[in-house]
This record gives sequence, C-alpha cells and structure tokens, in this order.
Amino acid sequence: MSKISQAQKIINFLQDHALTRFGAREIAKHIIEKYPEDYLEKRENPRFSDDRAFISQIVAEIGAQKESLVKNPHIFWQDKPRPRVYWYDPNTTQSQTIVDKGQEDKSLIDEEIEIIEISSPVNHVALTEHQLYPLLVEYLKSELNLFCQRIDEKRSKNQRGNGGNQWLHPDIVAMQPVDKDWNELVRACVQNGGGQRVRLWSFEVKKELNSSNVRMSFFQAVSNSSWANEGYLVATNIANNIDQELRMLSALHGIGVILLNPENPSESEIFLPAIVRPEIDWQSVNRIVIENSDFKNFVELVSTYYQIGLIRSQDWNKI
Repeated sequence: MSKISQAQKIINFLQDHALTRFGAREIAKHIIEKYPEDYLEKRENPRFSDDRAFISQIVAEIGAQKESLVKNPHIFWQDKPRPRVYWYDPNTTQSQTIVDKGQEDKSLIDEEIEIIEISSPVNHVALTEHQLYPLLVEYLKSELNLFCQRIDEKRSKNQRGNGGNQWLHPDIVAMQPVDKDWNELVRACVQNGGGQRVRLWSFEVKKELNSSNVRMSFFQAVSNSSWANEGYLVATNIANNIDQELRMLSALHGIGVILLNPENPSESEIFLPAIVRPEIDWQSVNRIVIENSDFKNFVELVSTYYQIGLIRSQDWNKI
C-alpha cells in the first residue's frame, strides 16, 4: 500500500475533526502518531537529537505546505493572532460569502463576529523587547525544561564602543541538563567518557521580524549565538512575506526561529528548529565571559552542575 502525502494526512486529520482549529504542532503530533511507519525513516536521521527537534521539523513542513492545503476549498487557515491555526469547515468554502445580506440570521451574524474577533491582530506594540524576556523564559522553562539566565548588555565592559556588544552576546541563555534524570551509573560513564551532559542554548529577542529588519536581526543572532549547541532568533510576529528568506537563512547558518506568544507563552512555537551543534565553541564562550559579568555567572552555574550536579532553583530563570 503506497503512502499518502503529508498534505493529504493533514487534510484527513482536519476533516476528521471538522470545525476544530489546530495549530501546526498539534497537527504534527497527531499525524506522526497515526502514521508512525511513514515517519520512521525520517525520525532516524541523526540531525534530530530528540523527539522535540523531530516534531519541530514536521511543524516547519506543515507551514511550508500551506498553499497545498488550502487547495481544498473547505480548508481554512488564520495567521493572526499567531500561532497559525487550520481547520476544516464542511459547510463553507473559501469562495463562499458567509453572510448574504438578504438572508441574515442571528446564528450567522454571531459566527461572523467570532471569526472577526479571533482574526484581529494582537497589539504587541506596547510591549518593549525587555518586557518579552520574562515571557520567553516562562516558555523555555515550562515547555522545554530549560534553566535560563538573562544577559544584560549594561553589565558588559563596552570595550568596543557604543553598540559594540549587540553583536557579542545574546539576550537570554539557557542550560539543558540532559543527564538530569539518568541513572548515576550512566551519568558516571558519560562523565568519564567525555560525553555531553548538558546542552547550552542562546536566544536573541526581537519584537517583530519583517522585510526591513529580518537580515540584520538574523545575522545578529548568528553572531551572538553560534557558540551554543542551539541558537534561536525570537519574535512575537513574523511577516508572511519573509517565511522563505527565514527558511533559507536558517538552513545556511543553523539558527532556529521561535514565535513567541505574549498572551499565552505556553502556546509559543518553534517556527524553525535550530541545527544542533555537537560541540560548544568554548573560545567564543571565553570571550563573552571576559566581557560580561552576567555571562560569567551563567558559566559558573554550568560549571557547578558539571562538577557536582547541583541546580538551585533560586539561581535560575530570574529576569
């Protein structure tokens, strides 16, 4: 029996759950669960370090397949507020007018009002970049189980002059203790064998990404985050006309993209997964340690975990 396309898998799932709206991550989890054999070979690709990275790849593919999905006249999608949602409506087509002026009734009017309310863009203008930091930390802590630290540019030596440090260190860094729940025997083997016990992450935060700032923002993330195992550019809004450019830049430089939902951080999503680097660039780490006291404190906490396996909650996730 031949495999059906991923786009058809998605359409089938939405049709089976008509009128219910789903984000790409929910769809990805459901189709992987329903068609495990179809994804077995792809999952074994070594570039996917864990299930999270694999699911994020499928999420990115769903976003890229949007045009194929909406060729079905009953499939609808909505970009704002992010994350994008999809649904199947058996009673309506994309070309059909929802309300006929001559035949209005209350139920149709109510339905139209509900759609308008959901579709109206969320106002993120009032939020400053600094106000986004604790929201990002909340997401990273609750959804990805990371231990985060804020890196304040004001604590840098500024040896490179005004603005010089914006290309040196990121806004948020994090430690992922991959051995936290391992058996002590396994942990000792990895430690003595020089294996990886922690993974370090780096995040550059922007309020929004659009055609006028996408390249500068992306290459700032490249400069600030390439030392880490995983580096990300984070924004609350991504203009539709830059999707392809972001995918190209991410594929070339390995930096991922996170779409942050300020109203509900747990609903944030990894828009493009980072390419995991197996080794830390310790030379770059050392350079940032010399320049910034917050980053030095971060590395001290990572060092403490390496030495005695200690994580004190009061040391982490503070802004």
